[in-house]
Amino acid sequence: MVLGAAACSEDPTDTATPTDEPGTTSPTAGSTTSPRSTAADVSTSSTSATSSGHEWHRVDLGFVSAFILYRNGEATVVDTGVDGSAMSIESGLEEVGLGWGDVSGLIVTHRHPDHQGSVQGVLAASPAETPWYAGAGDLEAITAPHAGQAVGDGDTVGDLQVIESPGHTAGHICALDATAGVLVAGDALNGENGGVAGPNPGFSDDIDLANASVSKLAGFDYEVVLFGHGEPVLEGGSTAVADLAATLG
Repeated sequence: MVLGAAACSEDPTDTATPTDEPGTTSPTAGSTTSPRSTAADVSTSSTSATSSGHEWHRVDLGFVSAFILYRNGEATVVDTGVDGSAMSIESGLEEVGLGWGDVSGLIVTHRHPDHQGSVQGVLAASPAETPWYAGAGDLEAITAPHAGQAVGDGDTVGDLQVIESPGHTAGHICALDATAGVLVAGDALNGENGGVAGPNPGFSDDIDLANASVSKLAGFDYEVVLFGHGEPVLEGGSTAVADLAATLG
């Protein structure tokens, strides 16, 4: 159902591999690659969870993660990492018994190159004209082999609910699997010290709007939060986000 990867750069056209955002956690302990490794050098590392027949899979790209949400043999990829990450995403699909032919859609949480860098590679490997989606404010900044569809509040991709979460970028979106209780947060939130941290001011277009989006995300119900940067939160996710929102005022 969904796969996501996220990291941040000020320039959406920048092709250089970005480093960790300040305030986010380092890659998973035991990773064989450093945060500066290119996607092609990174081994797939994953965490999976099952709830109500829905499952998710993490593709650890070193300094950023992508996610695959899948159910009944059908997968959605959320975010694509930097350029050259498609092979790692392919490995992630194989680890859960799927392949490119099972990808029914791609969601890009925002325009930054560590999230959209492999859009062309992922779509080229997926079935012809696989639909892809992004927020209206970021859609035109994303390069793809065929046109994407702008989505926002009230829209769904399969059975994933789209949540507009602007501020980090104008068109940032999150994806919520309400049945499984899983939020794919992109860079609207970060993982830090086993918990939830806010959007990074140094990489956000409008930090006040980004903080308001944190409060908005606190209004939904989920246990698991999957971040572009940092380790997933596996329980009490919406409560942790609500606690964070209270500190942001």
